[in-house]
Amino acid sequence: MDLISVVVPCYNEEESLPIFLEALAGVARGMRERHEVSFEVVLVDDGSTDDTLKVMKRASEQARVDAVDSVPLLDIHWLSFSRNFGKEAGLAAGLEHAQGNYVALMDADMQDPPNLLPEMYEILLTEHYDNVATRRVNREGEPPIRSFFARLFYKLINRISKADIVDGARDFRLMKRPMVDAILSLPEYNRFSKGIFGWVGFKTKWLPFVNVERVAGETKWSFFSLLLYSIDGIVAFSTVPLSIASVAGLLLCLVALAGVIFIVAKTIAFGDPVEGWPSLACLITLLGGIQLLCLGIMGQYLAKTYLETKHRPLYIVKESSDDRDR
Repeated sequence: MDLISVVVPCYNEEESLPIFLEALAGVARGMRERHEVSFEVVLVDDGSTDDTLKVMKRASEQARVDAVDSVPLLDIHWLSFSRNFGKEAGLAAGLEHAQGNYVALMDADMQDPPNLLPEMYEILLTEHYDNVATRRVNREGEPPIRSFFARLFYKLINRISKADIVDGARDFRLMKRPMVDAILSLPEYNRFSKGIFGWVGFKTKWLPFVNVERVAGETKWSFFSLLLYSIDGIVAFSTVPLSIASVAGLLLCLVALAGVIFIVAKTIAFGDPVEGWPSLACLITLLGGIQLLCLGIMGQYLAKTYLETKHRPLYIVKESSDDRDR
């Protein structure tokens, strides 16, 4: 019998989580009627400040109460971080605790429709793919400026890196165990899952779907946090910015050399009148700005290297359902 593990990182999702679990239970019931499958749900509380953890505990207990012949429809496990470590840590923790030979990654806000799971599972059963990933075909309900920069990011990172990241790609995907093990074999601290999924390879089928808005609550991703996340992705999967900084430095050296030759020639030919202070000040400001930009680019890579060398854990679990079972 196949075991499908559903990994769900949660941060302040007390309103949407019960709706999600109810919808997932309906899908699991339908799939069990057609296939010999069982479902495991791994809920990761990423340091929520609301009652998300209480909802997880109640759902886990209720699933055991409703079990038929000691087999719950959804075998719900949960773990809670000591603080907010971010979604990437939540995904990694969920993958490490998932036991299934098929593993799905989903959000609790219903923007990843559970009713796509049967089709994804059928594809993996009948076709030669290692995972089925989803992508949004539209961005309805999203601010135009955010959509513009999102599309720009996907174009940029695909040009400057070897990671295969599709525009509109979601973290929502169903993977076979070999791909999950490959992802878990990457020990890096600075994680960018969309890039990791593409980097490890494996044969992927993309499943398009129409964008769905959150069923409850508000998004935790502001424009600024998404901008920082995109910078992390670029730094994690491309060294092109470092090359750009090097090329910019070389070009400025050539421009400076040409300027020196021009000034010397002009002084010999026409004398040395005192003029051009505004343009000189602007030029100095420009060069200083470019130097700081290049230092900033190198600083980003140095900072990531510094964090990697600390070998700190990606997350710290404060409590989990495994503790309760023991």
